[in-house]
Amino acid sequence: MGIQKDRLRFNVGGRLFETTATTLANAGRNSLFGALFDDNWDLQSVNSDEFFIDRNPDCFAVLLDLLRTGELYVPVNIPEKLLYREALFYGLQDHLRSAKWGQFDGNRLKLSHSATGQAPGDGTAIRAGPDGGCCIAHGCMVHVYDWMLDEHPPINLDYQRVNDVGWIDAENIMISVCERLGRGDGGMGLFCKSTGELRHKFQVSHENQVKSCTAGALSFSSDYKIFSSCKGRSNEYGIGVWDQMTGKQTDFFYEPAGWSLGDADKLQWLNGTNCLLVATLFPRKDNCYISLLDFREKKMVWSWSDIGAPLTVDEKRVRDAIAMEENNSICVVNEYEDLGFLDLRSSSGGSIRWSSRSRLMKGKMPEEPCYPKLALHEGQLFSSMNDSISVLCGPDWVLTSRLRRSVGGSICDFSIGGDRLFALHSEENVFDIWETPPSPVMSSFG
Repeated sequence: MGIQKDRLRFNVGGRLFETTATTLANAGRNSLFGALFDDNWDLQSVNSDEFFIDRNPDCFAVLLDLLRTGELYVPVNIPEKLLYREALFYGLQDHLRSAKWGQFDGNRLKLSHSATGQAPGDGTAIRAGPDGGCCIAHGCMVHVYDWMLDEHPPINLDYQRVNDVGWIDAENIMISVCERLGRGDGGMGLFCKSTGELRHKFQVSHENQVKSCTAGALSFSSDYKIFSSCKGRSNEYGIGVWDQMTGKQTDFFYEPAGWSLGDADKLQWLNGTNCLLVATLFPRKDNCYISLLDFREKKMVWSWSDIGAPLTVDEKRVRDAIAMEENNSICVVNEYEDLGFLDLRSSSGGSIRWSSRSRLMKGKMPEEPCYPKLALHEGQLFSSMNDSISVLCGPDWVLTSRLRRSVGGSICDFSIGGDRLFALHSEENVFDIWETPPSPVMSSFG
Protein backbone atom coordinates (compact mmCIF):
# COMPACT_ATOMS: atom_id res chain seq x y z
CA MET A 1 0.00 0.00 0.00
CA GLY A 2 1.26 3.45 -0.87
CA ILE A 3 0.35 5.03 2.46
CA GLN A 4 1.77 8.49 2.91
CA LYS A 5 3.17 9.52 6.29
CA ASP A 6 1.25 12.78 6.35
CA ARG A 7 0.07 13.95 9.72
CA LEU A 8 -3.53 14.89 10.37
CA ARG A 9 -5.12 17.01 13.05
CA PHE A 10 -8.58 16.49 14.57
CA ASN A 11 -10.55 18.81 16.81
CA VAL A 12 -12.89 16.50 18.71
CA GLY A 13 -15.28 18.25 21.03
CA GLY A 14 -12.77 21.09 21.53
CA ARG A 15 -9.68 18.91 22.12
CA LEU A 16 -6.90 18.67 19.55
CA PHE A 17 -5.45 15.34 18.41
CA GLU A 18 -2.65 14.68 15.94
CA THR A 19 -2.01 11.37 14.24
CA THR A 20 -0.68 9.83 11.02
CA ALA A 21 -2.28 8.39 7.92
CA THR A 22 -0.80 5.01 8.83
CA THR A 23 -2.69 4.96 12.13
CA LEU A 24 -5.97 5.99 10.50
CA ALA A 25 -5.58 3.38 7.77
CA ASN A 26 -5.76 0.73 10.52
CA ALA A 27 -9.40 1.71 10.94
CA GLY A 28 -10.24 0.07 7.61
CA ARG A 29 -12.17 1.03 4.50
CA ASN A 30 -15.59 0.80 6.15
CA SER A 31 -14.79 3.20 8.97
CA LEU A 32 -15.46 6.93 9.07
CA PHE A 33 -11.77 7.51 8.32
CA GLY A 34 -11.80 5.27 5.23
CA ALA A 35 -13.28 8.13 3.19
CA LEU A 36 -10.02 10.09 3.68
CA PHE A 37 -8.12 7.64 1.44
CA ASP A 38 -8.20 6.85 -2.26
CA ASP A 39 -8.18 3.36 -3.74
CA ASN A 40 -4.39 3.11 -3.24
CA TRP A 41 -4.65 4.13 0.42
CA ASP A 42 -3.08 7.51 -0.24
CA LEU A 43 -4.59 10.48 1.51
CA GLN A 44 -6.97 12.40 -0.68
CA SER A 45 -6.54 16.13 -1.12
CA VAL A 46 -8.40 18.19 1.47
CA ASN A 47 -8.93 21.91 1.84
CA SER A 48 -8.45 22.02 5.58
CA ASP A 49 -5.53 21.35 7.89
CA GLU A 50 -7.89 20.33 10.69
CA PHE A 51 -11.02 18.19 10.90
CA PHE A 52 -13.70 19.06 13.42
CA ILE A 53 -15.80 16.24 14.92
CA ASP A 54 -18.48 17.12 17.44
CA ARG A 55 -18.12 13.98 19.56
CA ASN A 56 -16.79 12.86 22.95
CA PRO A 57 -13.03 13.59 23.12
CA ASP A 58 -12.28 11.11 25.92
CA CYS A 59 -13.67 8.23 23.91
CA PHE A 60 -11.86 9.42 20.78
CA ALA A 61 -8.59 9.27 22.71
CA VAL A 62 -9.24 5.64 23.68
CA LEU A 63 -10.17 4.62 20.14
CA LEU A 64 -7.22 6.46 18.58
CA ASP A 65 -4.87 4.70 20.98
CA LEU A 66 -6.48 1.40 19.99
CA LEU A 67 -5.70 2.12 16.33
CA ARG A 68 -2.11 3.05 17.20
CA THR A 69 -1.22 0.08 19.39
CA GLY A 70 -3.90 -2.57 18.94
CA GLU A 71 -4.33 -2.49 22.71
CA LEU A 72 -7.36 -1.35 24.66
CA TYR A 73 -7.18 0.66 27.85
CA VAL A 74 -10.38 2.24 29.15
CA PRO A 75 -10.18 4.74 32.03
CA VAL A 76 -12.66 4.02 34.82
CA ASN A 77 -14.50 7.29 34.17
CA ILE A 78 -15.66 6.19 30.68
CA PRO A 79 -18.86 4.06 30.71
CA GLU A 80 -18.67 0.97 28.54
CA LYS A 81 -21.89 1.78 26.67
CA LEU A 82 -20.67 5.31 25.89
CA LEU A 83 -17.49 3.93 24.35
CA TYR A 84 -19.50 1.44 22.29
CA ARG A 85 -21.76 4.23 21.04
CA GLU A 86 -18.74 6.27 19.94
CA ALA A 87 -17.10 3.24 18.30
CA LEU A 88 -20.31 2.68 16.36
CA PHE A 89 -20.21 6.29 15.10
CA TYR A 90 -16.64 5.91 13.82
CA GLY A 91 -17.25 2.41 12.40
CA LEU A 92 -14.76 0.88 14.85
CA GLN A 93 -17.06 -1.54 16.65
CA ASP A 94 -15.25 -4.57 15.19
CA HIS A 95 -11.92 -3.22 16.46
CA LEU A 96 -13.43 -2.71 19.89
CA ARG A 97 -14.89 -6.21 20.02
CA SER A 98 -11.61 -7.78 18.89
CA ALA A 99 -9.76 -5.97 21.66
CA LYS A 100 -12.39 -6.75 24.29
CA TRP A 101 -12.32 -10.51 23.76
CA GLY A 102 -10.00 -12.79 21.82
CA GLN A 103 -10.46 -15.23 18.97
CA PHE A 104 -12.88 -17.99 19.87
CA ASP A 105 -11.34 -21.08 21.50
CA GLY A 106 -13.60 -23.52 23.33
CA ASN A 107 -10.83 -24.58 25.68
CA ARG A 108 -10.18 -21.02 26.87
CA LEU A 109 -13.72 -19.78 27.29
CA LYS A 110 -14.60 -17.87 30.45
CA LEU A 111 -18.03 -16.88 31.71
CA SER A 112 -18.40 -13.20 30.88
CA HIS A 113 -22.03 -12.36 31.69
CA SER A 114 -25.28 -13.93 32.77
CA ALA A 115 -28.57 -12.27 31.96
CA THR A 116 -32.18 -12.95 32.80
CA GLY A 117 -34.55 -12.86 29.88
CA GLN A 118 -37.67 -10.71 29.79
CA ALA A 119 -40.11 -13.63 29.77
CA PRO A 120 -40.41 -16.36 32.45
CA GLY A 121 -40.22 -20.06 31.73
CA ASP A 122 -38.51 -22.08 29.05
CA GLY A 123 -37.16 -20.53 25.87
CA THR A 124 -37.36 -22.35 22.56
CA ALA A 125 -34.00 -21.47 21.02
CA ILE A 126 -31.04 -19.11 21.26
CA ARG A 127 -29.05 -18.01 18.22
CA ALA A 128 -25.74 -16.14 18.23
CA GLY A 129 -25.55 -13.23 15.83
CA PRO A 130 -22.56 -12.54 13.58
CA ASP A 131 -21.78 -9.28 15.41
CA GLY A 132 -21.69 -10.73 18.94
CA GLY A 133 -25.36 -10.23 19.80
CA CYS A 134 -28.04 -12.90 20.07
CA CYS A 135 -31.76 -13.57 19.79
CA ILE A 136 -33.97 -15.79 21.94
CA ALA A 137 -37.24 -17.38 20.83
CA HIS A 138 -39.81 -17.68 23.61
CA GLY A 139 -43.37 -18.74 22.81
CA CYS A 140 -44.66 -16.21 20.27
CA MET A 141 -41.91 -13.67 21.02
CA VAL A 142 -38.33 -13.20 19.88
CA HIS A 143 -36.06 -11.08 22.07
CA VAL A 144 -33.06 -9.53 20.30
CA TYR A 145 -29.88 -8.26 21.99
CA ASP A 146 -26.90 -6.36 20.61
CA TRP A 147 -23.37 -7.28 21.61
CA MET A 148 -23.60 -4.95 24.62
CA LEU A 149 -26.66 -7.02 25.68
CA ASP A 150 -28.99 -4.06 25.28
CA GLU A 151 -32.36 -5.38 24.12
CA HIS A 152 -34.02 -4.11 20.97
CA PRO A 153 -37.82 -3.90 20.73
CA PRO A 154 -39.08 -7.51 20.95
CA ILE A 155 -40.61 -9.14 17.89
CA ASN A 156 -44.19 -10.19 18.60
CA LEU A 157 -45.61 -12.88 16.31
CA ASP A 158 -49.27 -12.34 17.28
CA TYR A 159 -49.75 -15.61 19.16
CA GLN A 160 -48.04 -17.75 16.52
CA ARG A 161 -45.58 -20.09 18.27
CA VAL A 162 -42.00 -19.66 17.10
CA ASN A 163 -40.29 -22.87 15.95
CA ASP A 164 -36.88 -21.57 14.87
CA VAL A 165 -34.90 -18.37 14.36
CA GLY A 166 -31.78 -17.63 12.33
CA TRP A 167 -29.58 -14.69 11.36
CA ILE A 168 -29.54 -13.81 7.65
CA ASP A 169 -26.89 -11.17 8.39
CA ALA A 170 -26.02 -8.76 11.20
CA GLU A 171 -29.21 -6.74 10.61
CA ASN A 172 -31.90 -9.27 9.68
CA ILE A 173 -33.49 -12.26 11.40
CA MET A 174 -35.53 -15.07 9.87
CA ILE A 175 -38.33 -16.52 12.03
CA SER A 176 -40.41 -19.65 11.38
CA VAL A 177 -43.77 -20.08 13.10
CA CYS A 178 -46.69 -22.49 13.45
CA GLU A 179 -49.85 -22.21 11.42
CA ARG A 180 -53.03 -21.41 13.36
CA LEU A 181 -56.03 -23.39 12.20
CA GLY A 182 -58.56 -21.26 10.39
CA ARG A 183 -56.25 -18.25 10.16
CA GLY A 184 -54.30 -19.04 6.99
CA ASP A 185 -51.03 -17.81 8.46
CA GLY A 186 -47.82 -19.48 9.64
CA GLY A 187 -44.69 -19.81 7.53
CA MET A 188 -41.62 -17.57 7.71
CA GLY A 189 -40.84 -13.90 7.96
CA LEU A 190 -37.75 -11.71 7.62
CA PHE A 191 -37.50 -9.09 10.38
CA CYS A 192 -35.26 -6.13 11.09
CA LYS A 193 -33.33 -6.87 14.28
CA SER A 194 -33.28 -3.29 15.58
CA THR A 195 -36.93 -2.31 14.98
CA GLY A 196 -38.75 -5.65 14.76
CA GLU A 197 -40.29 -4.57 11.45
CA LEU A 198 -41.51 -7.33 9.13
CA ARG A 199 -39.60 -6.88 5.88
CA HIS A 200 -40.82 -9.87 3.89
CA LYS A 201 -43.11 -12.85 4.33
CA PHE A 202 -42.04 -16.06 2.62
CA GLN A 203 -44.88 -18.16 1.23
CA VAL A 204 -45.26 -21.81 0.24
CA SER A 205 -46.72 -22.60 -3.17
CA HIS A 206 -48.24 -25.98 -4.04
CA GLU A 207 -49.62 -26.63 -7.53
CA ASN A 208 -49.31 -22.90 -8.26
CA GLN A 209 -51.39 -21.94 -5.23
CA VAL A 210 -50.17 -20.20 -2.09
CA LYS A 211 -50.71 -22.43 0.95
CA SER A 212 -50.60 -21.77 4.66
CA CYS A 213 -48.19 -24.02 6.53
CA THR A 214 -46.16 -24.58 9.66
CA ALA A 215 -42.50 -23.74 9.08
CA GLY A 216 -39.98 -25.51 11.27
CA ALA A 217 -36.19 -25.84 11.23
CA LEU A 218 -34.19 -23.27 9.24
CA SER A 219 -30.86 -23.26 7.44
CA PHE A 220 -29.05 -20.92 5.03
CA SER A 221 -26.52 -21.52 2.26
CA SER A 222 -23.62 -19.38 1.11
CA ASP A 223 -25.36 -18.70 -2.24
CA TYR A 224 -28.27 -16.91 -0.53
CA LYS A 225 -30.75 -19.77 -0.34
CA ILE A 226 -33.11 -20.28 2.60
CA PHE A 227 -34.28 -23.76 3.62
CA SER A 228 -37.14 -24.65 5.93
CA SER A 229 -39.03 -27.79 6.89
CA CYS A 230 -42.73 -27.36 6.09
CA LYS A 231 -46.02 -28.98 7.06
CA GLY A 232 -49.18 -28.01 5.19
CA ARG A 233 -52.73 -29.28 5.22
CA SER A 234 -52.54 -30.96 1.83
CA ASN A 235 -49.35 -32.44 0.44
CA GLU A 236 -46.96 -29.64 1.47
CA TYR A 237 -44.78 -31.90 3.64
CA GLY A 238 -41.09 -31.56 2.94
CA ILE A 239 -38.29 -28.99 2.60
CA GLY A 240 -38.92 -25.66 0.91
CA VAL A 241 -36.25 -23.49 -0.72
CA TRP A 242 -36.41 -19.71 -1.21
CA ASP A 243 -34.15 -17.16 -2.83
CA GLN A 244 -32.98 -14.74 -0.17
CA MET A 245 -32.63 -11.85 -2.63
CA THR A 246 -36.03 -12.13 -4.32
CA GLY A 247 -38.01 -13.82 -1.56
CA LYS A 248 -39.48 -16.27 -4.09
CA GLN A 249 -39.81 -20.01 -3.59
CA THR A 250 -37.44 -21.81 -5.94
CA ASP A 251 -37.85 -25.48 -5.02
CA PHE A 252 -39.67 -27.95 -2.79
CA PHE A 253 -38.46 -31.44 -1.87
CA TYR A 254 -41.55 -33.48 -1.08
CA GLU A 255 -41.46 -36.00 1.72
CA PRO A 256 -41.19 -39.59 0.40
CA ALA A 257 -43.57 -42.22 1.70
CA GLY A 258 -42.30 -43.86 4.86
CA TRP A 259 -39.84 -41.04 5.60
CA SER A 260 -39.95 -37.78 7.58
CA LEU A 261 -38.84 -34.36 6.30
CA GLY A 262 -41.63 -31.93 7.17
CA ASP A 263 -41.23 -32.54 10.92
CA ALA A 264 -37.46 -32.01 10.84
CA ASP A 265 -35.81 -30.82 14.07
CA LYS A 266 -32.62 -29.72 12.38
CA LEU A 267 -31.35 -28.57 8.99
CA GLN A 268 -27.66 -28.03 8.15
CA TRP A 269 -26.29 -26.83 4.83
CA LEU A 270 -23.05 -28.57 3.80
CA ASN A 271 -20.87 -26.30 1.68
CA GLY A 272 -18.48 -29.04 0.58
CA THR A 273 -21.07 -31.37 -0.94
CA ASN A 274 -23.80 -28.77 -1.67
CA CYS A 275 -26.28 -30.94 0.18
CA LEU A 276 -28.71 -30.34 3.03
CA LEU A 277 -28.70 -32.44 6.19
CA VAL A 278 -32.26 -33.08 7.41
CA ALA A 279 -32.73 -34.70 10.82
CA THR A 280 -36.06 -35.66 12.40
CA LEU A 281 -35.31 -36.93 15.88
CA PHE A 282 -36.89 -38.67 18.85
CA PRO A 283 -39.14 -37.73 20.68
CA ARG A 284 -40.78 -35.61 17.93
CA LYS A 285 -41.25 -38.88 16.07
CA ASP A 286 -41.23 -42.45 17.39
CA ASN A 287 -38.27 -43.10 15.12
CA CYS A 288 -35.26 -41.06 13.94
CA TYR A 289 -34.67 -40.10 10.31
CA ILE A 290 -31.46 -38.49 9.03
CA SER A 291 -30.85 -37.79 5.36
CA LEU A 292 -28.83 -35.72 2.88
CA LEU A 293 -30.76 -34.02 0.09
CA ASP A 294 -29.18 -32.99 -3.22
CA PHE A 295 -31.45 -30.38 -4.78
CA ARG A 296 -29.46 -30.35 -8.00
CA GLU A 297 -30.17 -34.05 -8.62
CA LYS A 298 -33.60 -33.87 -6.92
CA LYS A 299 -32.86 -36.90 -4.81
CA MET A 300 -31.94 -38.17 -1.37
CA VAL A 301 -28.29 -39.20 -1.68
CA TRP A 302 -27.79 -40.57 1.84
CA SER A 303 -30.13 -41.75 4.56
CA TRP A 304 -30.29 -43.50 7.90
CA SER A 305 -33.14 -44.46 10.21
CA ASP A 306 -33.45 -46.50 13.39
CA ILE A 307 -36.57 -48.24 12.08
CA GLY A 308 -36.08 -51.94 12.73
CA ALA A 309 -32.87 -51.37 14.68
CA PRO A 310 -32.49 -53.61 17.76
CA LEU A 311 -33.02 -51.21 20.66
CA THR A 312 -32.71 -52.82 24.05
CA VAL A 313 -32.68 -49.58 26.04
CA ASP A 314 -34.07 -46.16 25.24
CA GLU A 315 -30.70 -44.49 25.80
CA LYS A 316 -29.70 -45.17 22.21
CA ARG A 317 -32.34 -42.81 20.85
CA VAL A 318 -30.71 -40.03 18.86
CA ARG A 319 -31.41 -36.56 20.31
CA ASP A 320 -29.27 -34.42 17.98
CA ALA A 321 -27.10 -34.80 14.88
CA ILE A 322 -24.48 -32.76 13.08
CA ALA A 323 -22.59 -33.42 9.85
CA MET A 324 -18.78 -33.36 9.92
CA GLU A 325 -17.72 -33.11 6.29
CA GLU A 326 -13.97 -33.29 6.93
CA ASN A 327 -14.47 -36.63 8.68
CA ASN A 328 -17.06 -37.98 6.21
CA SER A 329 -19.37 -38.66 9.13
CA ILE A 330 -22.40 -37.53 11.03
CA CYS A 331 -22.06 -37.20 14.78
CA VAL A 332 -25.11 -38.05 16.91
CA VAL A 333 -25.74 -37.92 20.65
CA ASN A 334 -28.20 -39.59 23.04
CA GLU A 335 -29.57 -38.31 26.35
CA TYR A 336 -26.61 -39.69 28.30
CA GLU A 337 -24.21 -37.66 26.14
CA ASP A 338 -22.86 -40.78 24.45
CA LEU A 339 -21.49 -39.79 21.06
CA GLY A 340 -22.07 -41.92 18.00
CA PHE A 341 -20.90 -41.72 14.39
CA LEU A 342 -22.47 -42.59 11.05
CA ASP A 343 -20.37 -43.08 7.91
CA LEU A 344 -21.31 -40.71 5.07
CA ARG A 345 -19.37 -42.88 2.61
CA SER A 346 -22.02 -45.59 2.94
CA SER A 347 -25.21 -44.58 1.12
CA SER A 348 -27.34 -46.64 3.49
CA GLY A 349 -25.75 -45.03 6.54
CA GLY A 350 -24.95 -48.34 8.22
CA SER A 351 -25.22 -48.60 11.98
CA ILE A 352 -24.18 -46.06 14.60
CA ARG A 353 -20.72 -46.57 16.06
CA TRP A 354 -21.33 -45.52 19.65
CA SER A 355 -18.50 -44.16 21.76
CA SER A 356 -19.56 -44.35 25.41
CA ARG A 357 -17.10 -41.81 26.72
CA SER A 358 -19.28 -40.36 29.49
CA ARG A 359 -22.24 -41.41 31.59
CA LEU A 360 -22.81 -38.23 33.56
CA MET A 361 -26.31 -39.22 34.68
CA LYS A 362 -25.47 -42.85 35.49
CA GLY A 363 -28.79 -44.00 34.11
CA LYS A 364 -30.90 -41.29 35.76
CA MET A 365 -32.49 -38.30 34.09
CA PRO A 366 -33.34 -35.07 35.90
CA GLU A 367 -36.99 -34.30 36.65
CA GLU A 368 -37.11 -31.76 33.80
CA PRO A 369 -34.52 -32.98 31.29
CA CYS A 370 -33.09 -30.87 28.51
CA TYR A 371 -31.90 -33.14 25.77
CA PRO A 372 -28.31 -32.63 24.59
CA LYS A 373 -27.43 -30.42 21.64
CA LEU A 374 -24.39 -30.50 19.34
CA ALA A 375 -22.35 -27.78 17.63
CA LEU A 376 -19.17 -27.83 15.54
CA HIS A 377 -16.94 -24.77 15.37
CA GLU A 378 -13.42 -24.41 13.97
CA GLY A 379 -12.60 -28.10 14.47
CA GLN A 380 -13.99 -28.26 18.01
CA LEU A 381 -17.08 -30.28 18.94
CA PHE A 382 -19.48 -29.01 21.62
CA SER A 383 -22.11 -31.09 23.40
CA SER A 384 -24.54 -29.81 26.05
CA MET A 385 -25.72 -32.00 28.89
CA ASN A 386 -27.87 -30.77 31.78
CA ASP A 387 -26.08 -27.68 33.18
CA SER A 388 -22.78 -28.04 31.31
CA ILE A 389 -21.26 -27.98 27.83
CA SER A 390 -18.43 -30.36 26.94
CA VAL A 391 -15.66 -29.38 24.52
CA LEU A 392 -14.06 -32.21 22.50
CA CYS A 393 -11.03 -32.00 20.24
CA GLY A 394 -8.70 -34.12 18.15
CA PRO A 395 -9.30 -36.99 15.73
CA ASP A 396 -10.79 -39.14 18.52
CA TRP A 397 -12.86 -36.27 19.98
CA VAL A 398 -11.29 -36.34 23.41
CA LEU A 399 -13.00 -34.35 26.17
CA THR A 400 -10.69 -31.37 26.79
CA SER A 401 -12.78 -28.97 28.88
CA ARG A 402 -16.25 -28.39 30.28
CA LEU A 403 -18.25 -25.19 30.70
CA ARG A 404 -20.53 -25.15 33.72
CA ARG A 405 -22.27 -22.79 36.11
CA SER A 406 -24.63 -23.62 38.97
CA VAL A 407 -27.43 -21.11 38.30
CA GLY A 408 -30.25 -21.36 35.77
CA GLY A 409 -30.89 -25.09 35.61
CA SER A 410 -30.35 -27.33 32.61
CA ILE A 411 -29.16 -25.92 29.27
CA CYS A 412 -31.97 -26.23 26.74
CA ASP A 413 -30.03 -24.70 23.82
CA PHE A 414 -26.71 -23.07 22.96
CA SER A 415 -25.21 -21.31 19.96
CA ILE A 416 -21.79 -20.08 18.78
CA GLY A 417 -21.17 -16.92 16.73
CA GLY A 418 -19.48 -13.55 16.81
CA ASP A 419 -16.62 -15.13 18.83
CA ARG A 420 -19.05 -15.91 21.67
CA LEU A 421 -20.92 -18.91 23.01
CA PHE A 422 -24.46 -18.30 24.29
CA ALA A 423 -26.15 -20.88 26.54
CA LEU A 424 -29.87 -20.71 27.30
CA HIS A 425 -31.01 -22.27 30.58
CA SER A 426 -34.41 -23.79 31.27
CA GLU A 427 -35.18 -21.75 34.39
CA GLU A 428 -36.53 -18.21 33.93
CA ASN A 429 -34.92 -17.83 30.51
CA VAL A 430 -31.47 -17.17 31.98
CA PHE A 431 -28.71 -17.08 29.37
CA ASP A 432 -24.93 -17.05 29.73
CA ILE A 433 -22.28 -15.46 27.53
CA TRP A 434 -18.89 -17.19 27.32
CA GLU A 435 -15.91 -15.41 25.76
CA THR A 436 -12.25 -16.13 25.11
CA PRO A 437 -10.10 -13.69 27.13
CA PRO A 438 -7.90 -11.36 25.07
CA SER A 439 -4.14 -11.76 25.08
CA PRO A 440 -2.47 -10.51 28.29
CA VAL A 441 -1.21 -7.26 26.68
CA MET A 442 -4.78 -6.07 26.13
CA SER A 443 -6.77 -4.56 28.94
CA SER A 444 -10.46 -5.35 29.17
CA PHE A 445 -13.26 -3.12 30.31
CA GLY A 446 -13.21 -2.52 34.02
